[in-house]
Amino acid sequence: MTRRIEILAPWLFTIGLFVIWEVICKGFNVASIILPAPSEIWAAALRYWSPLLKNSLVTLWTTLAGFLLAVGFGLLLGLFVGWSRTIYRGLYPVMIGFNSIPKVAVVPILVMWFGIGEVPAILTAFLISFFPVVVNVATGLATIEPELEDVLRALGASKLDVMRKVGIPRAMPYFFGSLKVAITLAFVGAVVSETIAANAGLGHLMTQAGSNFQMPLVFAGLLALAIEGIGMYAVTAWLEGRMTGWAFRSQQSAGG
Repeated sequence: MTRRIEILAPWLFTIGLFVIWEVICKGFNVASIILPAPSEIWAAALRYWSPLLKNSLVTLWTTLAGFLLAVGFGLLLGLFVGWSRTIYRGLYPVMIGFNSIPKVAVVPILVMWFGIGEVPAILTAFLISFFPVVVNVATGLATIEPELEDVLRALGASKLDVMRKVGIPRAMPYFFGSLKVAITLAFVGAVVSETIAANAGLGHLMTQAGSNFQMPLVFAGLLALAIEGIGMYAVTAWLEGRMTGWAFRSQQSAGG
């Protein structure tokens, strides 16, 4: 019974939120240009389902492309940074400084280099999402207990052996955990770029709809973006459970 309630809880809370939203909009006669009711958003989604689907697929493609680039590059850079505490301390401030730059300020530069289209969206999604991957992988490697490393070195293990047999497995929960953060940030990066300079995608669609005061369509685009984000988050969470379930089981055993 408890398990069933846990499964139904997200759906019940979501439905309840939309019901309250609908009641507030209808009860207080809120203008649709200010805050459209869920019924108006649903009607707009049905009316414009074709452009919504087309632009949703574009956003999903650019987000996944940027996310996969971030995973590959972030994993390699994280392994390099976490290889040595000296490298970790030397490059970490540089990465923090780079991550502190608002990516929206980088989009015009990308447009100047690559033109208007999907490439700036892919690169923006990559730039905004690779940092969590790098930091988590590097942290997992750099926080190996010195005592454990000394014991392994005393037994004849090389630096590569320590990283391959202890460091990398230890960093895997950090890595897969970072994917859940990175995928949501990748959506943010792709949509930010699409709102500034793109000819397709949900960000482009919402910008056009907003300029025409079609607020129900704007919210329909936001809803489509939320559905995509939740779906990809669920996929990465499933991968995390499949690949690093041993880490969570050990924590639960220790807690029990």
